[in-house]
Amino acid sequence: MDEVINVNAENYKDLLKNYIETQDERSLYGVEQVSKALIQKNILPEEIVNLHMQAMEDIYPDLTEDYKHSLNFLLEAMISYGMAHQEYQTLREKQVELKSEIALAANMQNTLLGSPIPEIKGLDIGIRSVPAHDLNGDYHHFSKTADGRLELAIADVIGKGVPAALCMSMIKYAMESYPEENKTPSSILYNLNRVVERNVDPGMFITMLYAQYSPDEKKVIYASAGHEPGFYYNAETESFTEMETKGLVLGVTPETEYQEFEQEMNEGDMAVFFTDGVTEAKDGDRFIETEELLDVIRTYIHLPAQEMVDQVYKYFERLQGFELRDDFTLAVLKK
Repeated sequence: MDEVINVNAENYKDLLKNYIETQDERSLYGVEQVSKALIQKNILPEEIVNLHMQAMEDIYPDLTEDYKHSLNFLLEAMISYGMAHQEYQTLREKQVELKSEIALAANMQNTLLGSPIPEIKGLDIGIRSVPAHDLNGDYHHFSKTADGRLELAIADVIGKGVPAALCMSMIKYAMESYPEENKTPSSILYNLNRVVERNVDPGMFITMLYAQYSPDEKKVIYASAGHEPGFYYNAETESFTEMETKGLVLGVTPETEYQEFEQEMNEGDMAVFFTDGVTEAKDGDRFIETEELLDVIRTYIHLPAQEMVDQVYKYFERLQGFELRDDFTLAVLKK
């Protein structure tokens, strides 16, 4: 390493002297080549400043003390700069690595938690779920029972990032392992609550709504674990009504019972379910009112369910300057 510095020191001194005497830009090209060689050998900035100081003292032995002090000051500044720059580069490399890992985790989450919309007789279904960041703290799941009923789960982890994504995976596989013949909204939430209480950090809670739609009975049966209440749209009266919900969030106490509710659905009626990322959207510094959300839904109510939720999402995306503040999940069941 010392030999490399000594060789480049001579080149540097010759180039510097030539440039001072002639201002020939070819010297600048030469010093660029010297700099590249020093970079390849991981020579630090303060060593280059020291190289310059030695060259100046060789070229001008009678340099004033003030000038020497100024170069010493520059040398100390470069030592501090070099240390800070190394720390910054290390941090940047770690951030790039973390971003890559999070992107991989997000792709895995999409694969593991993906839930295609099933075809249910007499029902039009729409869903839009968009994370505010790479990993989604919201979860939705559709399935179809052997007798043709729709199952819909919507959940929101109080807490974000990788822990939330892991919780969602745990919930999905806990739900799928439950026997179909015993699946009712109340029993699903009861058992998931026990799973969450035993396996999730006490500081992390999960809200969830679980619903079943029966084409034969033309009704939605649902239960809620502290989740946002949905809204029922009555086509005959053209009005929205908040759907009744009660229930403690998942993971608080192990033996929590969950009450079931029913809502009949006639032709043109609609059930709307969502997470708090929808109701807590902001217009500037102001949170939107629930009635504003319903007005937006009314605007697109004539559209098929999927087009409706897509347009509602685009509206709130524009409202928030194309920067979501929270995960957004909106589901519509349209008779």
